[in-house]
Amino acid sequence: ISAVEEMLALQDNSLLFRDVSYTQPAAWFHCARGKTEPVETALRTTSPVSFADIQVTREFATSKDGSKIPLNIVFRKGMKRDGQNPTLLYGYGGYGISMSPNFEFTRRLWFDRGGVYVVANIRGGGEFGEDWHKAGNLTKKQAVFDDFAAAAVYLIKAKYTRPEKLAIQGGSNGGLLMGAMITQHPDLVRAGVSSVGIYDMLRVELAPNGAFNVTEFGTVKDPEQFKALYAYSPYHHVVDGTKYPSILMMTGANDGRVAPYHSRKMTARLEEANKSDNPILLRTSSSAGHGIGTALSERIKQLADMYTFLFAQLDMSGKPTPSQTSFSP
Repeated sequence: ISAVEEMLALQDNSLLFRDVSYTQPAAWFHCARGKTEPVETALRTTSPVSFADIQVTREFATSKDGSKIPLNIVFRKGMKRDGQNPTLLYGYGGYGISMSPNFEFTRRLWFDRGGVYVVANIRGGGEFGEDWHKAGNLTKKQAVFDDFAAAAVYLIKAKYTRPEKLAIQGGSNGGLLMGAMITQHPDLVRAGVSSVGIYDMLRVELAPNGAFNVTEFGTVKDPEQFKALYAYSPYHHVVDGTKYPSILMMTGANDGRVAPYHSRKMTARLEEANKSDNPILLRTSSSAGHGIGTALSERIKQLADMYTFLFAQLDMSGKPTPSQTSFSP
């Protein structure tokens, strides 16, 4: 499973294209005129670690309304489907943005501790065109959350993991997804990492960047859209006395796209309502915004904190078992 990110037509009618996958960094391929097999060129990104022992499968979860939701499941070869694997489920589901395969060499940390990584291509994204997007925006936003919950249930039923070993991750619009999952299905996952998320859906459009979001979420000025917004707004559905999973909220003090007050007030409300002993944490980057332009040093710290949190909550604190092929010469 891979993604073609860019294509160039050359004067000799041949084609150059850049391809990337979960196990291979981006590389340029050349396909000569009349040929069906492309040839890899020397133009490629290198990785400090090998993913030769990692495999990818595509499976499908069935959502509440019967829709088939693709799941890209990444794990080490030889993994046992016994329900014991720590699993990280990632989702976004908005603005017609497709969650296509990408390469992150730091995921090696996850795989070396026996982790499974899953990307759910839920509605609201653009994976299957504009119809797929519209099936999960405005008054149909709940379909996005139903799709993601179905993905989690599938991973449990298929014996990849169990609720105590399942974590979820998302950012921005994906942070809204995390908030909805935590409030609608608090017993389905063990932990959640939510970055620069939107949680108070009744105040989104009041922020300086609020008008930009109206076409995706709707407006409180429209009666039907207000009803839909309130029905899933995470902040308004935190219930006192509920046992919530462990949560790491991450925000940037200078975020001009999603105001940091969303993360602050959601953290405070969850801390007040939570009946479990699971931690509700807020990490604020004083020098960062929505993510774009964040300094490398800060990104490294964010990543370290995220993995430290997940390793602790999913009981992955033992010694990692890297494959003999993990590190490239």
